[in-house]
Amino acid sequence: MAAVNPAQPSQNTASGDLDPAETREWLEALEAVIEAEGIERAHFLIESLVDQARRAGANLPYKANTAYINTIPPHLEPQPPGDPAIEDRIRAYIRWNAMAMVVRANRKSSEYGGHIASFASSAMLYDVGFNHCFRAPAKDFGGDLVYFQGHAAPGIYARAFIEGRLSEEQLDHFRAEIEGKGKGLSSYPHPWLMPDFWQFPTVSMGLGPIMSIYQARFMKYLEGRGIVATQGRKVWAFCGDGEMDEPESMGAIGLAGREKLDNLIFVVNCNLQRLDGPVRGDGKIIQELEAEFRGAGWNVIKVIWGSRWDSLLARDTKGFLKKRMEEAVDGEYQAYKAKNGAYVRQHFFGKYPELAAMVANMSDDDIWRLNRGGHDFLKVYAAYDAALRHTGQPTVILAKTVKGYGMGPVGEGRMTTHQQKKMDDASIKVFRDRFNIPVHDDRLGEVPYYRPPEDSPEIRYVKERRAALGGFLPQRRLDAPHIQVPDLEVFEPLLKSSEDRDMSTTMAFVRILTLLLRDNKVGRYVVPIVPDEARTFGMDSLFRQYRIYSSTGQLYEPEDSGSVMYYREDKTGQILEEGINEAGSMCSWIAAGTAYSNHNVQMIPFYIYYSMFGFQRVGDLMWAAGDMRTKGFLLGGTAGRTTLAGEGLQHQDGHTQLAMAAIPNCVGYDPCFAYELAVIIQDGLKRMYQEGEQVFYYITVMNENYAHPHMPEAVREGIVKGMYKLRDAGQAAKVQLLGSGTILRETIFAADLLKADFGIESTVWSVTSFSELRRDGLDKERWNLLHPEQPRKISYVEECLKDVPGPVVAASDYMKIVADQIRPYMSRSYTVLGTDGFGRSDRRSELRRFFEVDRYYIAVAALKSLADAGGVPAAKVTEAIAKYGIDPEKPNPVTV
Repeated sequence: MAAVNPAQPSQNTASGDLDPAETREWLEALEAVIEAEGIERAHFLIESLVDQARRAGANLPYKANTAYINTIPPHLEPQPPGDPAIEDRIRAYIRWNAMAMVVRANRKSSEYGGHIASFASSAMLYDVGFNHCFRAPAKDFGGDLVYFQGHAAPGIYARAFIEGRLSEEQLDHFRAEIEGKGKGLSSYPHPWLMPDFWQFPTVSMGLGPIMSIYQARFMKYLEGRGIVATQGRKVWAFCGDGEMDEPESMGAIGLAGREKLDNLIFVVNCNLQRLDGPVRGDGKIIQELEAEFRGAGWNVIKVIWGSRWDSLLARDTKGFLKKRMEEAVDGEYQAYKAKNGAYVRQHFFGKYPELAAMVANMSDDDIWRLNRGGHDFLKVYAAYDAALRHTGQPTVILAKTVKGYGMGPVGEGRMTTHQQKKMDDASIKVFRDRFNIPVHDDRLGEVPYYRPPEDSPEIRYVKERRAALGGFLPQRRLDAPHIQVPDLEVFEPLLKSSEDRDMSTTMAFVRILTLLLRDNKVGRYVVPIVPDEARTFGMDSLFRQYRIYSSTGQLYEPEDSGSVMYYREDKTGQILEEGINEAGSMCSWIAAGTAYSNHNVQMIPFYIYYSMFGFQRVGDLMWAAGDMRTKGFLLGGTAGRTTLAGEGLQHQDGHTQLAMAAIPNCVGYDPCFAYELAVIIQDGLKRMYQEGEQVFYYITVMNENYAHPHMPEAVREGIVKGMYKLRDAGQAAKVQLLGSGTILRETIFAADLLKADFGIESTVWSVTSFSELRRDGLDKERWNLLHPEQPRKISYVEECLKDVPGPVVAASDYMKIVADQIRPYMSRSYTVLGTDGFGRSDRRSELRRFFEVDRYYIAVAALKSLADAGGVPAAKVTEAIAKYGIDPEKPNPVTV
């Protein structure tokens, strides 16, 4: 911080300073304190004065911004370790190879795409971290977790090439993963595609920041519960300033500040440019972000100006330079780096004669070389060092850079720089000369990669620095010990009939969860997660015994402390109750579900939420979870279009089973009975935690109470595969009825109606997963296609139905297309009923009649399918329509 100069005219004079002499005395006193006792003491005195004034009743507006200069003044910058000169050469080679990778790919085909400019602007930010900060996991240390900005992936590959981790052949298969046959490099950080390399998928902008916050919080949770020692580890999140406009980027910064996550460091690359233009062309994004983060309780470090500005700022005794720095907006700062030194002299320094005089002895090239803080090793290292030493708050580093730095006239600071994927020979020559890359003119057309010899000082230095920090990053571990999960018998109470006790599958889930929490083998690893709906889902019974995690414990006596199920928070609490925050809950679930990789321990997260809201808000995070190989259970609570009676249109879910089927490693189920749910969860535990399969489960559960039968014999395999025979009419059956989830009960009632009213026998099947049946069918179809001379394999659906008579009718509480997924595997008439359309508020019986999925519509559909096959007269269908009070002219629920 620059000293206050009493000679500088007081800005208060123009706004009514009644006593300029007194003002000067206060400023002189402040300057004396700074000189004698330092900035920290001056800051303390100022804050004390402000506090005293407020206590006296003064209404002092809060100002969250500091001056538009570096937070850390030159005299407080630490002496950096290592060899800056050799690091500069290494960084130049990495820049070159990152550029060459994208350019070479796009000379083969413009379809490959890629990005050069983002890494070009952030190379210094990563390089200092790799050389001095990012610690790899070791035997007794979990290592740091780094969320790399997705568009910077070429730079991370280029460094791995210099380190000897990737080959030229692999670089030449950037974005050519199919052609590369295992040697390709994914476009962005994708753990699914590069499971030994990338840790986190971050290119869907905004997800990296919010996931990193909840990852840092989950590390505190693991430490608090005594599961894993995480103290000393850091979570780094690299973001772009344009990315901070995503709601997810900033949506959880309040939690980070509130919980004092001092294991979290954000680095925001402020190159002042979004994908199409300036981030805040008419303002200052760094100042805006500073205010927001500071207001949320973060430690803010601004890295704006490089070392070449230091002497000018020291000579700025009258404050004109700082004034000009404050005045210029980001749109102007972008133009300064897209033009030249003469332009900067005229448009920046030329505004005030005093500034023009300050740089009169500098050439245009000297002015052009005035660097930004994010490209200055000393400034970046000082910020990182301060962030690592800071305690009690998360830290955000706002580093000012130039997008497309080093790309010359084709890309540096240009509006079009983000889309720049090709460079002509002249631009490549400029790039080579600027960074002094030892590539001869006659090879420039090849844009060859450059890696110094293995025994060169640069390669030795790179490897020595990484060895000192524990090894290479990024790396993804997959060696967490598996867990011996309990057998199905642990859920025995759920396998028996509930007799005269009605309950919902949500209640059944809570009983299953309670049994798991009590289990000696897996109980301590279970992570119950809920977004402020625990009482809705009947989970309040867990509060007292398993407690809600709180970083501070419980500092109050809860209002319901006298009750059995009182609200209990604790530093060692096991439940994560995230508030009204599906995105945050999802991020906690991802953090827990990837603990096997990030923390070398198998955690078992169960996240239950309103299926409609949970999915609608966090579909992108669910897809990221699949990419990240997350393991765990998602429970879509109060699911289905007709089971959540009076709540109405926005609450009723008719599509999440379809949507979740789009995620390749998501296993989706829609059970009706408690024993089905128990079998599915035990199967998931075994697949994910005992056998190590990297899938996750999506299970819909309902809030409708009804009796649950005893688990029949020999149905376990069918439950897991997706369907089994619940009521068998044998060869006497004229129709096969398939029911899913809560509509299975309507299907059973429909079978009773058909027999009682029309003497028609039917076999009832419980379909626990249409999507798993479809996947099995697709797998068999593919095998048959590729093995034309082999005996045809049949799908599980065909196997179930091959020896049974009659047409098939299926009904679910979801859109018809959910049950339609298995139509290709039907060799007979197949009728589907479902809940297409907007939801309504009413009783369940009315909703099911409205959506035409109740027992009466199922019975009519069965009769119609029989009539079409000639099994009954069409008049029987008309009779049933009249008997059951169905209006044939009722509006279609899809369109009303």
